[in-house]
Amino acid sequence: MGVEVTGVFGLLLLVLDVMAIIKTIQSRASTVAKVIWVVAILLLPLLGLILWFLFGPKG
Repeated sequence: MGVEVTGVFGLLLLVLDVMAIIKTIQSRASTVAKVIWVVAILLLPLLGLILWFLFGPKG
């Protein structure tokens, strides 16, 4: 019963998720925080990306 993401939107979401993961790994956040954010983005691609954008590590 999940939302199916296909086509251009799916590709865009994938690219944005990869960018968010790279920026998270490069941030100065603690290792635990990095792992939590990466797992959230991987398990909940759209919601995780939105939460990362709003609350994720900024530096």
